[in-house]
Amino acid sequence: MFFILFPSYWGLYIAFFYYLMKKIISFQIPKPNKEFVRFQVDAGKHFYEKLHQHPQWQLTFILEGKGQLMVGDYLGRFEPGDMFLFSANMPHVFRSDAEYFDPQTNKYSLGNTLFFDFEALGKSLMEVEEFTGLNQWLQQTKGCFAIKGSAKNNIKNNLMNYPGLKGLKKILVALEILNVLQESQELTALNRLIPHKDFTESEGKRMGQVMSFILSQSQNQISLSEVADVANLSKEAFCRFFKERTGKTFTEFLTQVRIHQTCQLLQESEWSISQIAYQSGFQNLSYFNRAFKKIQGETPKEYRSKMI
Repeated sequence: MFFILFPSYWGLYIAFFYYLMKKIISFQIPKPNKEFVRFQVDAGKHFYEKLHQHPQWQLTFILEGKGQLMVGDYLGRFEPGDMFLFSANMPHVFRSDAEYFDPQTNKYSLGNTLFFDFEALGKSLMEVEEFTGLNQWLQQTKGCFAIKGSAKNNIKNNLMNYPGLKGLKKILVALEILNVLQESQELTALNRLIPHKDFTESEGKRMGQVMSFILSQSQNQISLSEVADVANLSKEAFCRFFKERTGKTFTEFLTQVRIHQTCQLLQESEWSISQIAYQSGFQNLSYFNRAFKKIQGETPKEYRSKMI
């Protein structure tokens, strides 16, 4: 994976340039001091596969690649054409599907991202009257959001043209994107539980190891003891740790991971429903059917028929 980076500055008002970086989970956005907005291209076989968080807000548009997105307590699929907004310090990972890690395939992942560091603007600038609406929106908008409709199309066009922008134009376009987000009614909240505090660095590292293990081994039988060992915790301590940070039990989360995998296979393979269930880690077909309907709101057969 490589990065193409374009620094930008807010020059419309008085000079400001303050720098603040908070401790984050196993990942640091490479950036110099005094930077409000940064454009980044993620390109390679697969996306960065570690659970991480950072103090910047993140707006990402997926151009190539498929996989599972985990943000806080949300777990779902991502694919080309999807656009997501994360508020500050939301633990997240775009976990590419297994085939993207296979060196024998020609799979490719590509995403465009804007990072907004509102702390870099400084307290004085953020308190001017013109920023009142933005400040209120930032306080009220927490978690992960899927961006749809005209808002997505508007932002998509700005993102695609962003690498060619220079000077003040970069900042003006970034502010235009924020204005679209602030006024849009087409942001769908994906989180049910918003964490009240950030992960510590050690907690983030532990959670990242657990998620990486679950996502890579979900098609196999995983015992509570195994995943607790990965976290270096007792089974009881792990259950508390996991539930507090995801809002789900380990079994609930693992089942959701497997259901998302079956959704992909129902769309892309010609296997029978029973073959897909067993391939995704389910050992009991009746349980699989019940779990699928509970999570997806329809049977596997109904889901597949809509995709034909």
